[in-house]
Amino acid sequence: MAAKPVYKVIFLNQGQVYEVFCSAIYQSEMYGFIEIEEFVFGERSGLLIDPAEEKLKNEFAGVKRSYIPMHAIVRIDEVEKEGPAKIIDIKGGADKVTPFPYAGFMPNPNLGE
Repeated sequence: MAAKPVYKVIFLNQGQVYEVFCSAIYQSEMYGFIEIEEFVFGERSGLLIDPAEEKLKNEFAGVKRSYIPMHAIVRIDEVEKEGPAKIIDIKGGADKVTPFPYAGFMPNPNLGE
């Protein structure tokens, strides 16, 4: 029996870059969203604890499924095994720049005729 695939999902969330691992990812029925399920957090020794990974583990504790907006996804990779989950602050004025709103659809040019 083949091992279950593991995916590394990198996405933007409130001025930070989240890097999480999961074993199930789907295009959502909600238009414009990606569903990620079955979060995978590495089992680490009790001697060395990564605060960012612990923060993510606590943030996603009890979460069955998460819906990530498609425009927030940076990258999705299928990897051989999980690594440490990370939160990375965006440097260079993330608080001063607002992303341009994206409607997600193209208007019909013949509608006005």
